[in-house]
Amino acid sequence: MPTENAETVFSGLSKNTVLLAAASLFADLATEMLTPILPIFLTQTLRTSGSIVGLVDGIAQAWRNIVDGFFGPVSDKLRKRKIIALAGYALAALGKPLMGHSSVWQGVLAGRLLDRSGAGTFAAPRDALVSSSTDAQYRGRGFGLESLGENGGAFLGPILTVLLLYELQVEVRTIFYLAFLPGLLAFAIILFVREPQAAEPPPKTNAAQYSARFPLAYWKFLFVVAVFSLGNSSNSFLILRTQEVSNSLLMTTLIYGGFNLVAALTSYPVGLLSDTWGRTKLLLASLGISFLVYTGFSFAQSIATTACFFLAYGMYEAGFRSMGRALAADLVPGELRASAMAWYSATAGTFQLVASIVGGVLWDSVGHTSTFVYGMISSAIGIFLGVLMLPRSPRQT
Repeated sequence: MPTENAETVFSGLSKNTVLLAAASLFADLATEMLTPILPIFLTQTLRTSGSIVGLVDGIAQAWRNIVDGFFGPVSDKLRKRKIIALAGYALAALGKPLMGHSSVWQGVLAGRLLDRSGAGTFAAPRDALVSSSTDAQYRGRGFGLESLGENGGAFLGPILTVLLLYELQVEVRTIFYLAFLPGLLAFAIILFVREPQAAEPPPKTNAAQYSARFPLAYWKFLFVVAVFSLGNSSNSFLILRTQEVSNSLLMTTLIYGGFNLVAALTSYPVGLLSDTWGRTKLLLASLGISFLVYTGFSFAQSIATTACFFLAYGMYEAGFRSMGRALAADLVPGELRASAMAWYSATAGTFQLVASIVGGVLWDSVGHTSTFVYGMISSAIGIFLGVLMLPRSPRQT
């Protein structure tokens, strides 16, 4: 009986799906190894200001959105997912040691741009590979497994960095060089992915015109994502508030690690449930969790309450990341899937960047609570629009 249950839970997953999830785990591990030390490297090693830290991260994230939006349609046009994904993983891996080798902040920016160029290059083709490697009825668990890999890497990366810094006394610059290794391993794993054969030859339509072929249901979905993301600011504000309440860097780091662990453990069950309950219900539930967490952070004063809300936010992270991609795949024909993934990622990322800028202004000029009230209102509007506009049972192809 246990064997049958396991077969039911993991049925529909192909070798490709497992390989893609493993690549996501090591790629995110490499990236998140640097997340805790990049601001420290800039401010303490290179002696830059806090504004330079924000500038480097803001430019890099904006550039990633632009690259993402470009390579999705290119992947659809060429009908080549694997080779483009490989190029992206290679660029992302090479960007890590380049940052560590830098002696000025402009060099760090160049390395960060190379890293984010890689992430933007491989994201849409990888998601299209996940979709085409999984039957439509199991697509939710396919994206759930891939999200498990991403969130698992996001959990393990900072833990590994803390171990290297505090237990093994590794120098900060060396961490950047070591981060190249899991990035290289992610590239190597993609070599074993088998690209499914396209059913039809590449269309003669210009890649830039692919968006005109998206169905109305997809545009409604994208609109809901944009409105919600307009208040869904960077997790940095949750981290800052946690640090404020706990007054402990160690406690804050542990809670942030717990957030990523919850996201990793929740990702696959969410995908599994969506294959029977529907993507829209799970996506709306994720937005509901975001609303509750931002509401909680608006009034939480104790570290126990703050920690509970931050850990709960891991369930939002798992649901929104996997369900957003799965729903985007459901709503468009197979030949437009990478383009749809690119537009989805670029929309969520661009509006989240705006949310982070607004959230920062509110944090400094109005008060820390106002950032979370703003996010709470945006989440509520997103839920309302989602109920009105998102399809209950989208066509799955």
